[in-house]
Amino acid sequence: MRVLMLGWEFPPFIAGGLGTACHGLTKALDHMGHEVLFILPRTVENGLRTHVKLLSAIRTGMRLAPDGSPIGDAAASEQYRMPGLRRVVFRGVAAAFTSPYPSFFRADTAPDDAFGQPRETPPRGLEQPGVIGAVGPGAAAAYGADLAADADRYARLVVSLAQHESFDVIHAHDWLTYPAGLALARLSRKPLVVHVHSTEFDRSGERVNPAVYDIERRGMHGAQRIIAVSMFTKSICVSRYGVRPGKVDVVYNGIERESRQPRPEARIAQDDKIVLFLGRITMQKGPEYFVRAAARVLEVMGGVKFVVAGTGDLESAMQGEAARLGISDRVVFTGFLHGRDVERVFRMADCFVMPSVSEPFGITPLEAIRSGVPVIISKQSGVAEVLTHVLKIDFWDIDEMANKIVAVLRHPPLSATMREHGAVELRPLTWEGAAERCLRSYSRAADALPA
Repeated sequence: MRVLMLGWEFPPFIAGGLGTACHGLTKALDHMGHEVLFILPRTVENGLRTHVKLLSAIRTGMRLAPDGSPIGDAAASEQYRMPGLRRVVFRGVAAAFTSPYPSFFRADTAPDDAFGQPRETPPRGLEQPGVIGAVGPGAAAAYGADLAADADRYARLVVSLAQHESFDVIHAHDWLTYPAGLALARLSRKPLVVHVHSTEFDRSGERVNPAVYDIERRGMHGAQRIIAVSMFTKSICVSRYGVRPGKVDVVYNGIERESRQPRPEARIAQDDKIVLFLGRITMQKGPEYFVRAAARVLEVMGGVKFVVAGTGDLESAMQGEAARLGISDRVVFTGFLHGRDVERVFRMADCFVMPSVSEPFGITPLEAIRSGVPVIISKQSGVAEVLTHVLKIDFWDIDEMANKIVAVLRHPPLSATMREHGAVELRPLTWEGAAERCLRSYSRAADALPA
């Protein structure tokens, strides 16, 4: 099978959950003998490589002829292969381009799905504006200011690049790629599978951006199948977007198998116990609850440092919160980490905490467990559905979060048990298993195509 994969995130750009998922699924599908064509929305330069080492440097700039073929700097459309992914092809392209194709996805003209089916009435209170404009802070927190326009441009780019390619199924990851998937499905008559890693309700709570919601809803209703990363996310697709439950397949994320593990003697020696938060510092990830729980821990236990690894729109606010609580000297903000720095901070950690407010899945706890770190996660996360040998808390219960942190740090037998049994739990959570379930979704999507 040849899969056309559409993704906004992929290392080396963003080595976060969505990028990790795209990489893991792509690699697993390739190892299973399936070809994957992955189209990114921007150029890749050698200096942007991370520990994944995806691509060689390419020349930027691209112009398209009226038929969609590259002209001028044709080197920008050359194929590059990722080490270890024999058949995975990437195309680096400039963000700005011209295309003969119209904008498929203005809200006042677009059909509800790839086959022009009538648009259904959205839930009350989420009526859409006539034109999609700049998106709100929830969706744009980790990207740019006018993502809806970027998604529209990406859709036209994908149609231009993919029109001469052969493929069996289209796999679109998250809302920024849904317009591209819908447009290409409509033109190619190939089945579309949309992969929901996060929704606007996860990113923005109840203050959803209606334009983003509209794109998400169109993508879900226009696709033949939907893949959700957890039952938690599936419930949102059903209750908030009006999707039939039978249309949604739950495929849990995985983690790459590694025979190499950090040796005990490689652990960084220091007196302080380390409690780690690693992720985007945004409302969705719950960093304020982590900082407040840190203050509670420090009231009853000394010799503890709290490491906040990541960046985001709440970074300055969290630094201010730590200062207000009088714990600035015990909370370390590292900024964005990748590659060996991530491995090093996991080796340092005595406890990992993921206090997410709304987490569709959550890959970092799996990475922490793989590194031998006891894990505390919020019950409001998809990964809580598949992990048993972790401690679970409500994100808002900072007292219980603090109690569990103290328990992990003070009681070595508890930590040892969590490490031992947590490692066993990882065995069935592989990208190969996730890829097999995706393949079943592809088959169901093909069966659901109109005759």
